[in-house]
Amino acid sequence: MAGRFAPRPTRTTVRGGHVGVPSGVPGAAAGSGSGSGGRVRTWVPEGPLDLGLVLGPLRRGPGDPTFRAMPDGSVWRASRTPGGPGTLRVVVQGSAVRAEAWGPGAEWLLERVPALLGAADDPSAFVPRHRVVALARHRRPGLRLTRTGLVMESLIPSILEQKVTTDEAYRAWRLLVRQYGEPAPGPVPGRMCVMPDARTWALIPSWEWHRAGVDDKRASTIVRCVRVAARLEEAVFMAAGDAQARLEAVVGVGPWTSAEVVQRSHGAADAVTVGDLHLPGIVGFALAGDRDADDAVMLSLLEPYAGQRHRAARLILLSGRVPARRAPRMPRGDIGRL
Repeated sequence: MAGRFAPRPTRTTVRGGHVGVPSGVPGAAAGSGSGSGGRVRTWVPEGPLDLGLVLGPLRRGPGDPTFRAMPDGSVWRASRTPGGPGTLRVVVQGSAVRAEAWGPGAEWLLERVPALLGAADDPSAFVPRHRVVALARHRRPGLRLTRTGLVMESLIPSILEQKVTTDEAYRAWRLLVRQYGEPAPGPVPGRMCVMPDARTWALIPSWEWHRAGVDDKRASTIVRCVRVAARLEEAVFMAAGDAQARLEAVVGVGPWTSAEVVQRSHGAADAVTVGDLHLPGIVGFALAGDRDADDAVMLSLLEPYAGQRHRAARLILLSGRVPARRAPRMPRGDIGRL
C-alpha cells in the first residue's frame, strides 16, 4: 500500500531515479516481445521490486534511445556488452520477473539480470535517521540499487552532463547515439539504438561534437576515456573506491563523474556525488533547513548514513522536498548554433 501514495514525478524525483513504469495494461501487445524468438529467463526477487526506481537512473532523459518504458509495464534497454550489442526486456509478472534478450550480448544480459535488478543490494542495512528519509523509504518499498557491470555506458553520458543543464546533456547523448550507434537487435519499440563502440566514439569529427552541443573539453575527455576503454571496463572487478581512483586517473574525470559511474556500474551504496550544483542545497534543506549547504555540510549531514550515503541522498531526492526557487532556471545553451 505504501508505494501507491508516492509523490508524483518532479525534476528532483526524476534525478533521484524515478521513472514512471505502468503496472501493465491488460491486452497491451505493442512492444511486448512475447513469442519473438528472444532468449528468456525468469527470476524471482526477494521482496518488492519497482522497475522504475531500480532502472530509472540508467535513463538519460525521456528521449534516451537506449531506454524505453512501455505501457505494458515492461522496460527495454539496449546495451553494448563484452559479448556484443544486446537488447533486454524485463517485466514483472506476479512475484517473478520475466527477462527476454536478443543479439550477441543476450546471454551476458540474461546472466546479470539479478544484479541489474538489485539482487546484490541490501536495503535492510539502511537505517533512516531523519523523518523525511524514513517517509521516503516507506513510500518507495521497491527501491533497489542497480549494478550494470558496465562502465563506459555510464561514463560517457556522465561526462556529457558535466557543468551543463540536464536538457543539454540529454540532447547531446540522444543525437550522438542515434547518429553513430547501431540499431538495437530484436523487435524493439520505436527507434532504439546501442551506443557506439570505443573506436567509433574516438572517430567522431570535431564539428559533429559541436553540432551536438558538446564543447571541446568534454569531447576531449570522452576521447581520452575511449582510448583506454578496456582498462576502464576492468574497474567493474574492483571495489567502488578503487574503481573511482582508476577513472579519475583520466584527465577530465573528477569525483563527481566517477561517483555517478560507480553508482550505476557497481551499485555503490556509499558513493556520494560531490561537486554538484544542486545536491548539497537539497540535502541541506531536507535534513537541516539549510538551503545554502556546501559539500562539506552535506557530507557532515550524511555522516550518520556512512556506508549508505548514496541511498540516503537518493531517498532525499525522491522525497521531492526542495527549497523554493530564488532565481530563474539556468538558461539552456546550444553551442551548435554558433
